[in-house]
Amino acid sequence: MGKDYYKILGIAKGANDDEIKKAYRKLALKYHPDKNKAAGAEEKFKEIAEAYEVLSDAKKREVYDKFGEEGLKGGASSGGGGGGAETYTFHGDPRATFAQFFGSSSPFATFFEFGPGGGNSRTFAFGNDDMDMEDPFDLRMAGARPGGGGQGAFRSHSFNFAGPGGGRMTGQKEHAQDPPIEHDLYVSLEDIARGCAKKMKISRRVIQPDGTTKKEDKVLTINVKPGWKAGTKITFQKEGDQGRGKVPADIVFIIRDKPHPHFRREGSDIRYTCKLSLKQALCGTIVEVPTLFGEKKTLNLTDEIVKPNMVKRIQGQGLPFPKEPSRKGDLLVSFDIKFPDKLSQSIKDILYDTLPN
Repeated sequence: MGKDYYKILGIAKGANDDEIKKAYRKLALKYHPDKNKAAGAEEKFKEIAEAYEVLSDAKKREVYDKFGEEGLKGGASSGGGGGGAETYTFHGDPRATFAQFFGSSSPFATFFEFGPGGGNSRTFAFGNDDMDMEDPFDLRMAGARPGGGGQGAFRSHSFNFAGPGGGRMTGQKEHAQDPPIEHDLYVSLEDIARGCAKKMKISRRVIQPDGTTKKEDKVLTINVKPGWKAGTKITFQKEGDQGRGKVPADIVFIIRDKPHPHFRREGSDIRYTCKLSLKQALCGTIVEVPTLFGEKKTLNLTDEIVKPNMVKRIQGQGLPFPKEPSRKGDLLVSFDIKFPDKLSQSIKDILYDTLPN
C-alpha cells in the first residue's frame, strides 16, 4: 500500500495548500526531536516532513494521488506519455524541511524572514504548537545555539558586521562577551547562483536611558554573494541582548544548502542523477537534463553504453566560484540504471546467447 501522506498529516485528500501548511506547522512543532523526547518522535518528525514535501508540491501530489507512494518513487509519469518520468526520493533531512518552512532549524527560537523588496513574505513566531505566540525571537532562549566552536558547522569564509558604535557600549567597563548565537540560514541553490538579500528580523533587549531594558525589533540584512559555500558564516557584532555589565553576543548566520529536488552541490559543481532503464543504458538513448537556470540540455547517448559509474560533464552549468563569480562550475550528470527484478527463461536464453562473456 505504501505510506498514506494524508493520514500522516491528519488531513482530507482534498485539502488545500493552507490546510497542508497548517497541518505541517502544528505537527512539526509537536514532534520536533529537540522538544519531543518520546520514543518514536524523531521517526514521526521525518514522516511528517516527507508527507509535507510531497503534498505541498503540485506535481508530486498529482502523481501520488494517482499511483500512491510506489508510483511516486517508482517513476510513474503524471503526463501519461512515455519516457521522461522522474522519481522522487525524500532527501532524508527533516530538519532542513523544518528550517526551510520556519526560517530556523530550532523549535525554540525564531527569526522573521522578509521577502524581496522589503515585503514580509514569511513571518513566523514559534515555540508552541498553535503558532499564536506573540513574542518574536528572544536571543536568550534555548533554541539559540551558543558558542563559536563546532556545533557541526565548518567555516569556509566569515563576514563580520559591526554593531552600533562599532565597539563597547558607552560608559561600559571591559567585560567578557556573551558567547555568539548561531543560526542556520537555508538558501536555495538558485539564490546561491544569482546572489540574493535575506532580511531577518530579530527581537532583543536594549538598554534604555533610565537603565532599564526594553525588547525591540531589528532587521538584519544578509547579502548572500553568488557562489557562497555552505558553512559560510556571517557575523553581526554585538547585536544580542544588551544589559548592565555585559557585552552583547554576536549573532552568526551559517549558510546551509536548502535541499533541491534535482541537484546536489559539490563545491562549485552541481550533480544531477539521471534514471535510465537497463535497455536505455545498453542500447542507447537521448535524455533531457534540467539545469539550475531553467533551460534543458540534451545528452545524446545513442552511440554509448552507459555504465553505472559513468559521469557526463556539462561545462559552465554549475555555481559561480566564490572568489571569481564570472566563472562557473559544471553540471555533473551521473546515472542510476534500473535493473529488472525478474527475467523469464526465454529472455535469459536470448541474453546468454547475445551478450559477450
